[in-house]
Amino acid sequence: MMWQIAGHDWVVRVLDSSIATGRVSHAYLLAGPQGVGKSTLAKNLAQALLCQGQDKPCGDCGACRKIIAGNHPDVRVVDLHYQALLREESLVKQKELRVDTIRSVTHEAGLKPFEGKRKVLLIPDADHMNHHAANSLLKTLEEPPPHVVLVLTATDPHLLLPTIVSRCQVLSLRFVPLTLIEEELRQRHGVESKRARLLAGLSGGRIGWAIRAAQDDSVLEERANTLQELEALPRRSRLDRLDYAQRLSHHPDGTQDTLDLWLSWWRDLLLIRGGSMETIGNVDVSATLEQEAHRYDLWEIARFLKAIRSTQHQIGLNTDARLALEVLLLDLPPRSN
Repeated sequence: MMWQIAGHDWVVRVLDSSIATGRVSHAYLLAGPQGVGKSTLAKNLAQALLCQGQDKPCGDCGACRKIIAGNHPDVRVVDLHYQALLREESLVKQKELRVDTIRSVTHEAGLKPFEGKRKVLLIPDADHMNHHAANSLLKTLEEPPPHVVLVLTATDPHLLLPTIVSRCQVLSLRFVPLTLIEEELRQRHGVESKRARLLAGLSGGRIGWAIRAAQDDSVLEERANTLQELEALPRRSRLDRLDYAQRLSHHPDGTQDTLDLWLSWWRDLLLIRGGSMETIGNVDVSATLEQEAHRYDLWEIARFLKAIRSTQHQIGLNTDARLALEVLLLDLPPRSN
């Protein structure tokens, strides 16, 4: 087998068995935290379903290679990028998957496959669908064409309609042990040991993030810039904070990632104030965190952590992102000198 996912062996065993026995579900829901490997597993599953080799997914046949390249005619990735192309609009305008996008792709799904025996619809971040889009998808899930397999991913499946979740085989992906991420980076991706250990630690168990960071230096650069902005925000004026909230809201793909990073930063401040310096996640900025931690009251840090989680939940429910971020940033704890 050529499953390209590590740390989720039990999920691979379930999928491997269902494909080998021909008991493939008409819909799967891969649930788990951002960066834990959901998208990689979804594409790997599409390969396994359409693979022409003996050991599925082989990774070498024409179908597997086309899926890797993103040009297989029987595989459709339905995300905000696809919606932007479909509507001929800027990606910035895409806040949620809309009903016309879902209707378009489900109509296409009803047509016979071009090359294989199945069509595979990949819907990453399915929890970003608006209510009308979710209801439209539900109709397809209730009466799916026999040749179609839907693969949904979601960070928070509770944001999906319960009727959608009930019609999917739900596979929950959890954080991957850091030692396993480090080993994966070294052995499969050729990352030097010291760097692999650092990236594993910074990943917080999100193997997908660690692999992206190993392959693309801009991931760590963007992370460093975000942390610098985060450190400076409490010292900035209310007007500057509102401007930052507006700019951040214009990048829907990165808003939740930014909030996840903020959550890890304030969690580290809480750990340091509680005397658990050795357990922080952002080890590369430990000196800065130690200085900042003593500039806030312990209860204020805990309160703001709760506010960040609340903001993530509101944005997940398709609340106006700019408004939610403005409220959050205006509520930043006071910082002592």
